[in-house]
Amino acid sequence: MTPEVLKELLQAAFPSADIATSGQAGKFDVRLVDVQFEGQRPVARQQAVYAPLNNYIASGEVHALTIRALTPEEWRKASLFG
Repeated sequence: MTPEVLKELLQAAFPSADIATSGQAGKFDVRLVDVQFEGQRPVARQQAVYAPLNNYIASGEVHALTIRALTPEEWRKASLFG
């Protein structure tokens, strides 16, 4: 698994999202910004991100995933204040 393939998998599941991925050797960081996260709790957001990756997690291709799942407004504020 590469960050580019991971991004393609997530983009298929979240077509309108702004997605950034990085990492190697099965350990990845994901930033996913999408309006669909409005009103969702952090656990629900993470579950939504894990869902399209479950087979890759089960196979070991992905074994560590750090997720930042944000709304556009949350991302805007995070970008302003670092």
